[in-house]
Amino acid sequence: MRQPYDVVLFDADNTLFDFDAAEAQALDLTLAEYGYPVDDQSRSCYLAVNRDLWARFDRGEVKREWLVVERFAALQRALGGHHDPAEMNTFYLARLAEAGCLLPGAEDLCRRLAPSCTLAIVTNGVASAQRGRFDRSPLKELIPWLFISEEVGYQKPQRQFFDAVRSAMSLPQSARIVVVGDSLTADILGAVNAGLDSIWYNPNGLPGRPDIVPTFEARSFDQVFHLIVGGA
Repeated sequence: MRQPYDVVLFDADNTLFDFDAAEAQALDLTLAEYGYPVDDQSRSCYLAVNRDLWARFDRGEVKREWLVVERFAALQRALGGHHDPAEMNTFYLARLAEAGCLLPGAEDLCRRLAPSCTLAIVTNGVASAQRGRFDRSPLKELIPWLFISEEVGYQKPQRQFFDAVRSAMSLPQSARIVVVGDSLTADILGAVNAGLDSIWYNPNGLPGRPDIVPTFEARSFDQVFHLIVGGA
């Protein structure tokens, strides 16, 4: 049996929170509010633009403040429209903040871990939306730490982000820390950069990358739990 971890740094979106469901709900409400078709074409257009922009953000190529407005500007260029993209983004983020839905089993995982581990959330998401969703979720009573890159001043996968987390939590060098997340390029690469162990939460069995190798890979929350507490 391996030694259990003392500290678990969880990614938020699509690791604990059902971001896809929250995003779909907030996007449909935004499209309807501004008079765009609430259909698969509109959704696909936004999702393609948004995910490409966030990938560029993870690589350090664009700033968050520009990204969140540009996604709606690009949507209007594709669909036709003349609304203020910054106003659309504000409306969208307010709707996103109202959705605190978790992935099935996420709350149970955290309840099982909380008595023996210190839990924290580490996320690159927009602060207003992430805090709103966290405050509306049952995880608030289980996870005492929430670190958002917008507030920290650095982002995953930068080592400085994780250094700031360690400093804020006053974690000694001897602490056994593991990063759990669904993103190879943000969570797992961030753990590698910071010299930390990692668990790639990969329920859909996506192919890995030879240049970004997690310490462990898990297909279920039950596997995540046993990897954290020291099981095989």
